[in-house]
Amino acid sequence: MDIALAVGVEKMNEVDTATSLAVGGRGGNYLWEYHFYGTTFPAYYALYATAHMARFGTTEEQLALVRVKNQKYAARNPKAQFQFEVTVEDVLKSRPIAWPLKLYDCSAITDGAAAAIVASEDAIRKLRIDTPVWIEAIGYASDTSNITRREDYVSLKATKIAAQMAYKRAGIEPRDVEVAEVHDCFTIAEIMAYEDLGFVEKGMGGKFIEEGQSDIGGKVAVNLSGGLLGKGHPLGATGLAMIYELVKQLREERERGRQAPLRKYIALAHNIGGTGHYGYVTILRR
Repeated sequence: MDIALAVGVEKMNEVDTATSLAVGGRGGNYLWEYHFYGTTFPAYYALYATAHMARFGTTEEQLALVRVKNQKYAARNPKAQFQFEVTVEDVLKSRPIAWPLKLYDCSAITDGAAAAIVASEDAIRKLRIDTPVWIEAIGYASDTSNITRREDYVSLKATKIAAQMAYKRAGIEPRDVEVAEVHDCFTIAEIMAYEDLGFVEKGMGGKFIEEGQSDIGGKVAVNLSGGLLGKGHPLGATGLAMIYELVKQLREERERGRQAPLRKYIALAHNIGGTGHYGYVTILRR
């Protein structure tokens, strides 16, 4: 194939909230965790959050800062589900879902769609595309669905392996990435992603957000779309929506106030499946 169209779509609001959560919960280990204990995704990520807090001293305020940052950019994104800003106090006062995760620590039920055109080098030359964004590398990995068999609960092994593969194939280091879309299905997920992707050492993700290092002007601008928390998380469209956002960033076509400053023109997309069963890291370059 010289030219292909990739499409992702999800209509999560076709069913009520309880049904949506039940279907989502089956994305874990169905026969043991879901079937016997009724685990849902907020419960899974609450386990990650409490483990991270216990080991590294990560705070609820640091978790809240992730939503605050992402909502700042969602408010400037005309395609975002939630186009408003929030404060740390707003996040902390929102109702508990699975402690320490509160309503604003969680991504919502979302409808959405995204698409991308992928072309060969020959097709790009023949069509005289003047602003191509190149796929430098894709890293991928999987892990056990049974979280009792995971090495620990402060990291996603699939992310780490996928990231290392992608960096090696692209011939870059984490410090070369200027803008990233990461899988922030919950606030703790973004903090773990900072660490697993190598933007900061393990355990320092809370400080990373607190110091503004994942904001425009920091070490790497993360989730300028508003992320899954602010832009929305329509499951089947999430990965392609990340690619869309990063292509627009690399072409410097974003709205005022959410365009990343670029020198190397290197971007990273990080997408997770299940409760960390699968990890995909894509490196893009213009």
